[in-house]
Amino acid sequence: MDPENLPVINNYLDASDPLSSEARVSRMHFHDNQRKVDYVLAYHYRKRGAHPAHGSPGHSLAIVSNGETGKDPHAGGPGDIELGPLDALEEERKEQREEFEHNLMEAGLELEKDVESKSQGSVFVRIHAPWQVLTREAEFLKIKVPTKKMYEIKAEGSIAKKFNEFLQKLSSPLQPRVPEHSNTRMKNLSYPFSREKIYLYNIQDKDTFFDNATRSRIVHEILKRTACSRANNTMGINSLIANNIYEAAYPLHDGEYDSPGDDMNDRKLLYQEWARYGVFYKFQPIDLIRKYFGEKIGLYFAWLGLYTSFLIPSSVIGVIVFLYGCATIEEDIPSKEMCDRQNAFTMCPLCDKSCDYWNLSSACGTARASHLFDNPATVFFSIFMALWATMFLENWKRLQMRLGYFWDLTGIEEEEERAQEHSRPEYETKVREKLLKESDKTVVQKLETDRTESDDEDDEDKLGWKDRFPGYLMNFASILFMIALTFSIVFGVIVYRITTAAALSLNKATRSNVRVTVTATAVIINLVVILILDEIYGAVAKWLTKIEVPKTEQTFEERLILKAFLLKFVNAYSPIFYVAFFKGRFVGRPGSYVYVFDGYRMEECAPGGCLMELCIQLSIIMLGKQLIQNNIFEIGVPKLKKLFRKLKDETEPGETDSAHSKHPEQWDLDHSLEPYTGLTPEYMEMIIQFGFVTLFVASFPLAPVFALLNNVIEVRLDAKKFVTELRRPDAVRTKDIGIWFDILSGIGKFSVIINAFVIAVTSDFIPRLVYQYSYSHNGTLHGFINHTLSFFNVSQLKEGTQPENSHFDQEVQFCRFKDYREPPWAPNPYEFSKQYWSVLSARLAFVIIFQNLVMFLSVLVDWMIPDIPTDISDQIKKEKSLLVDFFLKEEHEKLKLMDDPAPRSQGGEDRSRQSRAASSALSGRSQAGRAVSPGSQHTNV
Repeated sequence: MDPENLPVINNYLDASDPLSSEARVSRMHFHDNQRKVDYVLAYHYRKRGAHPAHGSPGHSLAIVSNGETGKDPHAGGPGDIELGPLDALEEERKEQREEFEHNLMEAGLELEKDVESKSQGSVFVRIHAPWQVLTREAEFLKIKVPTKKMYEIKAEGSIAKKFNEFLQKLSSPLQPRVPEHSNTRMKNLSYPFSREKIYLYNIQDKDTFFDNATRSRIVHEILKRTACSRANNTMGINSLIANNIYEAAYPLHDGEYDSPGDDMNDRKLLYQEWARYGVFYKFQPIDLIRKYFGEKIGLYFAWLGLYTSFLIPSSVIGVIVFLYGCATIEEDIPSKEMCDRQNAFTMCPLCDKSCDYWNLSSACGTARASHLFDNPATVFFSIFMALWATMFLENWKRLQMRLGYFWDLTGIEEEEERAQEHSRPEYETKVREKLLKESDKTVVQKLETDRTESDDEDDEDKLGWKDRFPGYLMNFASILFMIALTFSIVFGVIVYRITTAAALSLNKATRSNVRVTVTATAVIINLVVILILDEIYGAVAKWLTKIEVPKTEQTFEERLILKAFLLKFVNAYSPIFYVAFFKGRFVGRPGSYVYVFDGYRMEECAPGGCLMELCIQLSIIMLGKQLIQNNIFEIGVPKLKKLFRKLKDETEPGETDSAHSKHPEQWDLDHSLEPYTGLTPEYMEMIIQFGFVTLFVASFPLAPVFALLNNVIEVRLDAKKFVTELRRPDAVRTKDIGIWFDILSGIGKFSVIINAFVIAVTSDFIPRLVYQYSYSHNGTLHGFINHTLSFFNVSQLKEGTQPENSHFDQEVQFCRFKDYREPPWAPNPYEFSKQYWSVLSARLAFVIIFQNLVMFLSVLVDWMIPDIPTDISDQIKKEKSLLVDFFLKEEHEKLKLMDDPAPRSQGGEDRSRQSRAASSALSGRSQAGRAVSPGSQHTNV
């Protein structure tokens, strides 16, 4: 038979065939240059005994398209040796792959793969979904597609329209140059695809009607539900990858992002207008991101963009609050009194024996620095940030609805989402093990019986609470252990601070810088521990979720997120919580100090209060996490992986094709990229940052500024990673950001309580107010420092704790310490004074008032801002009405054609029938009739 007339059925075409020498027009298509590659399966093969083959290493093909699997003419022969254990395993995997690929072709997919011509190497199975498969699956998945009907989106009023036009002109340099930003006010009416209503849709070209992301999503759905009986009756490609039958499965990128020339594709456009640091000032092309990566990733970048833009006003207000502190530092009466050497407040020793009495004026610098962050503007900023968090969440809900309308996500129902959910491989394995124990049937028989059950029964969880109890118990015990471990490390750092402070106090040379040295080193230790535990806890959370055996990927992801967030939240914030609420609270008093390990006093706050130290702790941990995780983990680690992989490929022995290596195919290039592992790490990083920005913002008003600077880089860093370093993710259709919104909402509410306690307990705001309005003689803060310091009779110090060889200028009879206690000459010396109870009651009253006021304002903001924008709500109603009218009109036209008298009606009816038949018919010609020669034309359907 003439090679040019070979059917593409069950044939391996050698390099000598005309097809192999044909010039490739596109690296996104089969070698016939007509059928688009919608998905790629990759696996590594090894011949029997790994004997090098002598066949030609050219672009030999095994093209399979109608349900029969081709046999490799180079595999097997007299030159091969007896099967060893590894060879037997490889043979078994080969049979499983053949069965799976056969089942894929039974489902209507068309496959093409290379001949296994070397002793070992990688093989790529290219998959193409023909029109009939795309239409069938689009109908099953209820994919919304544009109809013929277009309508104008409601225009704003004249004032709003002029204002929007002005904003567009003003922001034109910031707009990315992509087609989506130059669209008109017209929108296609969309409706879930139906083959029976093919006449509704605007099908101009069947090859481009479904975009690449939708095509790959359809193929992925088929791959996930295709069974393989040889592989223990596993279901789907994920199970086969987990069992190392296939190495990877991924859709192709749209070409190279850095190719020379003017040829443009979506990936290259995204790189030029979005994924480079040089365009950091531009808005994100969200519509193009969604088109290329799918709705789930599009929503993540839309959320990240909104969060980053919302950080701008909070950064401005934070800088103003900080500048207010700088401007009023000279007018702050308490810090002036503390710095006044004439007051000469003689303070009690900071440690036993080696520490001497000291003057309060020596802590002048700390007091002045504390005022930068501990001033009346801080309270205002805390209220502002609580309302800011509410405003951000409300605006996100509105943006989410707006995107849902334009992306046709408003009609996604639970049934549609459930249709896309498939059981995880681990869940199937667990069920299979359970069936083996409970039933006398074979596994295959039982599973076949289960799969014929009704959908309702299939949705039920086949694992009961008894099956899951060991996993839940392990989860509970492990999470408690991890939280206890975190607290233990925090306590260990506290002990380090106490012992180091005591050791440095013994040396005169280091005594003056004890507090700075101890604080700086302890915070750095905390940061290093947090970064290490972050990585450990992420792996532990994944392991704990696996032993729970969730049924679906969505359930797995939600449980993983909750565990990882809980562990990382405790890890990141526990040192900050200690400084904010516990440090200096359990010190005791002179003569009755609290000791740990029988010789070390609990550490006290600095003379200016603990707020300054809280600010230092928060800033170093926040900046350190952002700097190290972004620069080392997100940039450095992928580069190192890529380098190691490149070195490994160069040092691995094997046959290489020099011509092929010079012009690698797109599936080769994509295979060398990192696999996509999900959005959980990206979200988690931003959620922890959101906590830093909102939870303790009363102590660090500059937190939003540093978050903003980080996120401007983070957006482009993530963009570059998705476009250039990762394999193309599967397009996932979702209508919201899921459980992350609930976590954000929880952090926002929790931040109100935390900031109320920071202002009330950690700062001096409440004691100053109480003194000014209850104890001051002239309504000012003059005398406040003296009011907060209690007296102690040094003769009552415990034996052995007095300062040795005191060099203080004068003989000391009374020393002062910061607390509200009765003086030594009072009837009840050293008991808490009336001022103490007054301040305590004022603090509790402030917490209650602040919390209720902010919560009320938040609810008010929530009520004033509707979740669904009015214009979108109107457009959704309008779209439903237009859809009904459009249906009625099309049905009327259809009936009119049918009722027309013959023969005119016959011709029209034939034309109508022919146009509709294209949706459900096969290609119109036999698959066997397709030629594979260079001159052959692929059948259009």
